[in-house]
Amino acid sequence: MKAAGPRRLFDRLVRLPPFLWLTTFFLLPFAITLKISLSEPATAIPPYLPVLDWQGGLEGWSTFLEALNFDNYATLAADTLYRDAALGSLAYAVAASLILVALGTPFAYALARAPSRWQPRLVALVVVPFWTSFLIRVYAWIAILKPEGLLNLVLLRLGLISEPLTILNTDAAVVIGLVYAYLPFMVLPLYAVMNRLDPALREAAADLGASPMRVFWSVTLPLSLPGIVAGAGLCFIPMIGEFVIPDLLGGSETLMLGRVLWTEFFSNRDWPLASAVAVLILAIVIGPVVLFRDSLRAGEEERP
Repeated sequence: MKAAGPRRLFDRLVRLPPFLWLTTFFLLPFAITLKISLSEPATAIPPYLPVLDWQGGLEGWSTFLEALNFDNYATLAADTLYRDAALGSLAYAVAASLILVALGTPFAYALARAPSRWQPRLVALVVVPFWTSFLIRVYAWIAILKPEGLLNLVLLRLGLISEPLTILNTDAAVVIGLVYAYLPFMVLPLYAVMNRLDPALREAAADLGASPMRVFWSVTLPLSLPGIVAGAGLCFIPMIGEFVIPDLLGGSETLMLGRVLWTEFFSNRDWPLASAVAVLILAIVIGPVVLFRDSLRAGEEERP
């Protein structure tokens, strides 16, 4: 009983750094962004109004709060540009996530079934792209997908096409870029889950007469669902706000919230509207974050 007090104090001290981290780097920036989203653009420094007068006392606070409004959110709801950008972001993220699941699942399964001495080397190959600049890797896809690029050259040499395909600056190029950039985020968590599966379960299914394909569909895949959900969430969430890939690989009509946010912030200098778009992105990703958390919790409960 005497140790209960120090232990409780130690537990609180251990929990304190994560709360301080979240408060400093998430809650406080989000509060600032939310406040700016309720402001109006202005030709001033900072480029929005109202600005709180700390020396104004209660009257200053009252004037400050009365000046805040939801006009920027009304603009987002009324203007089809922002609606189309939100739907476009969701469409690109969903399409890329489904492709990532289709590609990442067999990829991770092959890694998990590889000989143990080869697994560290294979995992290192998955991580190798992170050692180079993300921007350089996206620019490399421009060289691959352009009409006179590597992909069209190979297809022409093989006789599969008679003239170069127009892939760059299309929706297909954006999806290709998203799949390439986020494939490691799909493979690694799924590999971690598959690698922990008890091989005795597969052996038991095989002893009962199940074919290797039936073992995969009936045993491995259902037990790997937490990893699939985790990997899809890790990919879907950042893809919603992606800017570099649609800007470099997409056309002028490619609408995603990341591009809209950049345009409002840097080109139009409309910080309040850009902040409202940022809050909208956060609202869209809350659902996948909750699903991701629940999948991790379910995986931990099922773990022996």
